[in-house]
Amino acid sequence: MPHDPGTAQILRDDLADLPVTERRMFGALCFLLHGHMVCDTFQDGAMFRVGKPDHAQALTLPGVITMAMGGSQIAGFVQLSGEDVADERRRAPLLTLALAFVKSLPPK
Repeated sequence: MPHDPGTAQILRDDLADLPVTERRMFGALCFLLHGHMVCDTFQDGAMFRVGKPDHAQALTLPGVITMAMGGSQIAGFVQLSGEDVADERRRAPLLTLALAFVKSLPPK
């Protein structure tokens, strides 16, 4: 699935102060911290790895839905549409949850 360069730049700017690396995976552009995926961008929005403990909390935020691939929902991963990703008020809380979860993991 191709990624959207505009969404990628928004996330890149948000993560600029961190030692984040970028990697193409399955056609998407993923942003990794210490080897763990924080988020990625795809053609219709972005996915955030909030972790299973904060999954329900993330779903209370406007525009957030559980990430699904091949008809199966993926616990710990949520997504926003491209329009919602462009809205910092919707994107920032998810990025905060994702970074907190990934920072709790041991580096790879």
